[in-house]
Amino acid sequence: MFQADGYHVAVVGATGAVGQKMIETLENRNFPIQTLSLLASKRSVGKKVSYKGQEIEIKEATPEAFTGVDIALFSAGGSISKQLAKEAVVRGAVVVDNTSAFRMDENVPLVVPEVNEADIKEHNGIIANPNCSTIQMVAALEPIRKTYGLNRVIVSTYQSVSGSGTAAVEELKTQTKAFLEDKEMEANILPVKGDKHHYPIAFNALPQIDVFQENGYTFEEMKMINETKKIMHLPELEVAATCVRLPFFTAHAESVYIEIEDENVTVDQIKGLLKDAPGIVLEDDPATQTYPTPLKAQGKRDVFVGRIRKDLDRPNGFHLWVVSDNLLKGAAWNSVQIAERLVENNWLKK
Repeated sequence: MFQADGYHVAVVGATGAVGQKMIETLENRNFPIQTLSLLASKRSVGKKVSYKGQEIEIKEATPEAFTGVDIALFSAGGSISKQLAKEAVVRGAVVVDNTSAFRMDENVPLVVPEVNEADIKEHNGIIANPNCSTIQMVAALEPIRKTYGLNRVIVSTYQSVSGSGTAAVEELKTQTKAFLEDKEMEANILPVKGDKHHYPIAFNALPQIDVFQENGYTFEEMKMINETKKIMHLPELEVAATCVRLPFFTAHAESVYIEIEDENVTVDQIKGLLKDAPGIVLEDDPATQTYPTPLKAQGKRDVFVGRIRKDLDRPNGFHLWVVSDNLLKGAAWNSVQIAERLVENNWLKK
């Protein structure tokens, strides 16, 4: 425990990939913490995690564990959030939830600080962190929307395996080794854990992330579609998504096509907007083959944008390439950003 001026913060799912990044980000940002509680399932109780040179013991995530907590960062799966988030709120905490449990609840703000920071203050105890792919896309599109309007979005994603957790990362490693040794590749996690139909991810591309819905889109694709409309306050915005899992470990890439309201906008004008936009790094110089890649984005908090082109047939159409670390801006960093805004703006209490 840490005695200093600050808040009692809890991280739920502290042993998971995102939970670990949350702890690292809190430390790197020097978040004002007086007491840090690290919570997880029974099987992780007793394990220790380092924070600012001290070892903190993992405790079980129970309703009572949130007594006295000011801010609770959740990333332990939707079922845990549904079970414990409201218990944390009852005990006085504000919850920043990284699962899909509350994202489309009309009483829960869904927040990317660069896009809709003001929505944070409308919370009733729970604030939802969007899907990782949604976050990086709307962060890149918001400066364009604010200046030139936005009518349509078509996105294809190229998502890393870490988006499915540490088990998927290990599966890729194991399958890669097996392939190179000319052995059979076993698939148990991707495309959907627990499903009877599995495909190896190593040296492959899987056009399925999460389960298929009745309309033929996957749950991941519908998350991108619905969350984009909610975050940007554009319920009539036309959005379509195709989400694909690829065999690399960290960061997601996206090919994004947009149609804006103004037909006279140039590529240089779009670049100028993004160059000065908060949280955005412009990497776009075809002459030097400069553009974002997942490997370069790994470990960084920003959203990287490049390959900006005007559509050849539609004067109001543009193509962009958007890349970001799915464990940082797509999860842990966006969550901590929300917590920082809660503190800075005195929005912890309604």
